[in-house]
Amino acid sequence: MSHTPEKTKVAFIGLGIMGAPMARNLIGAGYDVTAYNRSQAKVEAFVEDGGKGAPSVAEAVREADVVITMVPASPEVEEVVLHEGGVLENVRSGALIIDMSSITPQTSVNVAKAAALKGVDVLDAPVSGGEAGAVEGALSIMVGGEQEVFDAAKPVFEALGRTIVLCGPHGSGQTVKAANQLIVAVNIEAVAEAVVFLEKSGVDLPAALDVLGGGLAGSTVLARKKENILAGDFRPGFKTDLHHKDMGIVTDAARDVGAAVPAGALLAQLVAALRQQGDGGLDHSALVRGVRRLSGEKVED
Repeated sequence: MSHTPEKTKVAFIGLGIMGAPMARNLIGAGYDVTAYNRSQAKVEAFVEDGGKGAPSVAEAVREADVVITMVPASPEVEEVVLHEGGVLENVRSGALIIDMSSITPQTSVNVAKAAALKGVDVLDAPVSGGEAGAVEGALSIMVGGEQEVFDAAKPVFEALGRTIVLCGPHGSGQTVKAANQLIVAVNIEAVAEAVVFLEKSGVDLPAALDVLGGGLAGSTVLARKKENILAGDFRPGFKTDLHHKDMGIVTDAARDVGAAVPAGALLAQLVAALRQQGDGGLDHSALVRGVRRLSGEKVED
């Protein structure tokens, strides 16, 4: 059965920076959405925007055809899905769980195995695009799971993103997301180093970034982060704390398969250092603050 709006009730678990606009986009696409979040204030705001709220995971998922989880990391996914009072204990047989969190590939495999014992389908479907992509419904969605289940879930994904690809079996979506976070981290660090180099050279920085963006150095990272870096606005679209978690996933997963990621290992250290400097709650583009510190500049808190 295709999970179209007129036939599908959705439970959405996790109304954070990414989750809240994603859940609202599902409402905009015509889905009946019931949300749960630890902070009930976020649930109340969601209800004001036309959704439904639930006081617990159990209440949110009981009548759902599709359950979407969008929480910070593997421990939260395990708690929400596998533990007492969680999704698997309360969702009906035949439902679909789509985990859109960024977690370890092994956690996704474990969730899929546990769900299969209860007759519940699972897709791991982490996303890329940041808060802006979530708001615009323009996310890139990398999916792991079975083709038939993916095909049925396609209408749900189309309400959330533009690039939607089945990457392989369970865990594959998370593996591709780890690679994505490696590429993004290296890109942001390259932009950060270029910005500090240009500033110290006395070049017109906005002009320089404009021309770089039009050539081979151009990237989505540069396009998305340029104005915030120029304005010194590091309000989180994606927190450094979360990218720190993701770089741990990258380096561990690469070690498991015997892949060398020397740039990734360096970036894992630079992101970790940025957190220790007190910038974990800032956007990951705050890596420019780390480069400024390394370059002998004083950076305001």
